Amino acid sequence: MKEKDLLYHTILARSFSKNEQKRLGYGAFIASLFFVFTLCTIFKSYLNPLPTMETQLSVDTGLRILRVTETHKSQAFNSNYTTTSGASESLIIPTTQNNITSNATNTQSLTSSEDDKLSVCNDTSLPKNYLDLFNCTTPTSISNEQSVSDGNKMEETVKCKKQSRTEICELNGDVRVHGKSATILAAITSAFSGNSTWQMRPYARKGDLVAMNRVREWTVKLTQNADHLENANFSSRCVRNHSVPAIVFSLGGYTMNNFHDFTDVVVPLFTTARRFNGEVRFLVTNKNQPWINKFKEILRSLSNYELIYIDGEDETHCFTTVVVGLNRHPEYFKELTIDPSHSEYSMSDFRRFLRDTYSLRNAAVSTGESLRRRPRILIISRARSRAFTNTDEIANAAGEIGFEVVVAEANTGVASFAETVNSCDVMLGVHGAGLTNMVFLPENAVVFQILPIGGFEWLAETDFGRPAKGMNLTYLEYKIEAEESSLVRQYGRDHEVVRDPSAVAKRGWTAFKSAYLVGQNVTVDINRFKPVLAKAFELLQRQSV
Repeated sequence: MKEKDLLYHTILARSFSKNEQKRLGYGAFIASLFFVFTLCTIFKSYLNPLPTMETQLSVDTGLRILRVTETHKSQAFNSNYTTTSGASESLIIPTTQNNITSNATNTQSLTSSEDDKLSVCNDTSLPKNYLDLFNCTTPTSISNEQSVSDGNKMEETVKCKKQSRTEICELNGDVRVHGKSATILAAITSAFSGNSTWQMRPYARKGDLVAMNRVREWTVKLTQNADHLENANFSSRCVRNHSVPAIVFSLGGYTMNNFHDFTDVVVPLFTTARRFNGEVRFLVTNKNQPWINKFKEILRSLSNYELIYIDGEDETHCFTTVVVGLNRHPEYFKELTIDPSHSEYSMSDFRRFLRDTYSLRNAAVSTGESLRRRPRILIISRARSRAFTNTDEIANAAGEIGFEVVVAEANTGVASFAETVNSCDVMLGVHGAGLTNMVFLPENAVVFQILPIGGFEWLAETDFGRPAKGMNLTYLEYKIEAEESSLVRQYGRDHEVVRDPSAVAKRGWTAFKSAYLVGQNVTVDINRFKPVLAKAFELLQRQSV
């Protein structure tokens, strides 16, 4: 043993007995473990993998924070439309509020809604004609994906989701709806020291200023408990108690345009309400009686209860679950489409629902030996704009090829026209809302879109081309020449309206709409058009082999 080691042990022996030395050793060992544990606790958050953000708040008794993880897909046409990929987590508390009681000394910020916003107005890859069609709304105070839950006997949860085309919140617990003040109150018994408030417009076309300005704005407030509810600036005492959930949605926006009826309301309402199997009550804001009459069969199929026009209600309606807003496909430029990865339903489910609702017989076009009739083609006529001026010639040409021809305008009521469409194998029409009726076609049928002049290619593909393929329909299109447009006779072949539609589009949506959507009719060149008709017939014959 070295001299310095011997000296060390001699000093230690003189200072402490053997038992005291042993206790000192145990104490040092325990102190070391405590020191290591403390270091691990402090630096734990820095050791996690970078892609996962874990946000935790320590709050008063019983509060449980539900972390909602959503995998964001890369979306869109180019990198300007690509949202942040990977898992992200955020709490369901508006990003502008800071009134949550917490003893956490350091918390990570919520995911910014601006990071995932699809900046449509700034995208340069879109056709110039259509940049003026879309506007960007100002950001709201709701984060992209948020969730708060209280672990008391009555389940109290608030789950909100902000996407490119919609905002939707599901409130569970003590939820009270006051129509006249457009206020929805939800009690969270132990989470908040004050109110948490944000605004919503429950219509699934966020980003379009014209549409959203026609939608009533609602205030959603989280309050600490029922006592706070009673102190609100209106009587929040429950006058009407309901035993089933409610969905609040708007019939403002672009409703009563058939395309927007389906893509903004009917399809989103189906994906939102279907899971309740009819045990849900609809609270309609922006009352629209013609729309209610038009889609009464769909409303009855989704809800077993009489809907409530909530705007005029001065009595407070109380629920245990309220959904504010409607689900929609998360990508901005996806119309008449359901994404099964973000919904428990698909477009096949939706079309099956329509067949059941309207008692439509044909699920798919007849093929093989079951095809004992001539294939039927429906020519959609239009009385006002973008009308065929030679419908009879088109019908005669189709008949010569071998079709049984039906000519009809989509103004006979949804149920009646749905039956007509479902009885046909091909649907032919000029670009417009009437083509939305392809949702009633049997599978493997053909959708045939006529494109007027004006640079409709991108819009036609977005509104009907891609959706048709997603419905298991065959899609064909025919782009007319300038000589087939009434604009040549009105303006002349060399006029800017005929020669350069992009220049007209630069003057704004009103000028574009006036020239090409309102002021244009179509005279199809039969010799040029007939081979395309023959292709549709051939496609059906090929399926029957």
